[in-house]
Amino acid sequence: MSGTSTSTGTAELEQARAEIARIDALSTHHDPVHEGVRVRWRRFGTDTSKPPLVLLHGGHGSWMHWLRNAEALSAGRTLWLPDMPGFHDSDALPRVAPGEDSLPPLLKALGGTLDALIGAGTPIDLGGFSFGGLTAARFAVQRRAIRRMALLGSGGHGTLRRMTVQMINWRAAPDREAERTALLHNLGALMLHDKAAIDPLAFEIHDVSCHGTRFRSKEVSLSGGLQAALDTLGVPTLLLWGEYDVTADPRPLVAQLLAEGPGREGSVIDGAGHWVQYERAAQVNARLLRFLD
Repeated sequence: MSGTSTSTGTAELEQARAEIARIDALSTHHDPVHEGVRVRWRRFGTDTSKPPLVLLHGGHGSWMHWLRNAEALSAGRTLWLPDMPGFHDSDALPRVAPGEDSLPPLLKALGGTLDALIGAGTPIDLGGFSFGGLTAARFAVQRRAIRRMALLGSGGHGTLRRMTVQMINWRAAPDREAERTALLHNLGALMLHDKAAIDPLAFEIHDVSCHGTRFRSKEVSLSGGLQAALDTLGVPTLLLWGEYDVTADPRPLVAQLLAEGPGREGSVIDGAGHWVQYERAAQVNARLLRFLD
């Protein structure tokens, strides 16, 4: 599959799936249950000399949003990657009433299962991408015991998005080929800027993760609340956006957030779109390691 084609050769598809399986095999799977909701956590690394690092994926995502980061970030510490409730390998959450905030039940299941794995009150470093950025910030307010926090392309900032290309409802596609075309289109419209980054691995992650999504995250991401959570926390925080992220205007947003509170660092990654940790993995990994260490 090239940048604009929906046809993926068998060899390319097998290679992408093999890479996902290779990274997955580096982890151990854990399935704690909290109040009837099972959450799949993947643990990478065994070094406990530093606080555990917990990273939350984005909307229509899964632990695989961090596929190109897991090895580097777990080299000197323990890394925990969940499929949040309602995503991929984890249980769905009970439906909430119309107009009700859907995030508290997710945070409760996430927190309860993490505490079962590492112990309540254990200090952690925390990160999140997109919808997972706002989720991480609100989770941190709920849990406390957060040493440092890193948010990438975070939702909840309440400023204008820069979407210039309409997304396609892939669920309404009449057949698999049309569905693949829609998913590929959405990768370029929202997630990745560089067409060369829309490779078979990115598509396979996006395809599998979208099909495993049963939680409506867009309304949460657009609801705001990021600044209030950051103000409440007051912990050292790194804010990263890709230069071409269409979910925000990164440079003025980073400047605004840095000016609103102490202990914050921010960077705009040149040439990257929204899924910055995939598109510029080496650069983001190095930046995260410097901040966390």
